Amino acid sequence: MNAPASPPPSAPDLSAANPVGDAATASALHQINLSRWLAVCSLVALVVLSVAWELVLAPIKPGGSLLALKALPLCVPLAGLLKNRMYTYRWVSLLVWLYFTEGVVRAYSDRAPSNYYALLEVFFCLTLFAGCALHVRFRLRNASAQALAASAQG
Repeated sequence: MNAPASPPPSAPDLSAANPVGDAATASALHQINLSRWLAVCSLVALVVLSVAWELVLAPIKPGGSLLALKALPLCVPLAGLLKNRMYTYRWVSLLVWLYFTEGVVRAYSDRAPSNYYALLEVFFCLTLFAGCALHVRFRLRNASAQALAASAQG
């Protein structure tokens, strides 16, 4: 019986994968996905809160107000976040501060229950900012680590 042929010396040895590198890559991808879903879920929650707050929960006028249209600018970046576009994460982290400011002002100026919804808006804004900032940071760190690994191999 013949022994199986060994790969030629010029071929890379794929069986000797680096378990430490694989674990680090898996951990980095997990962090990226976790921050992505934190950003997406908090953006969706902010949209739902904005519409429900101004139409049903505590509208300025009985029957709702046109202030519910403030949720429309938040719907624009949703597609970019779902498509994982880095540029969208960057500009959403700046846009969210407008909603944060509105939440802080209304938390101190409105009466209950509207001020509680404003505090909830502040919370969602902070989680959206944290999710976007962490996502950008993790992706840039992962990209630089991959570039260093590629330059070390080649």
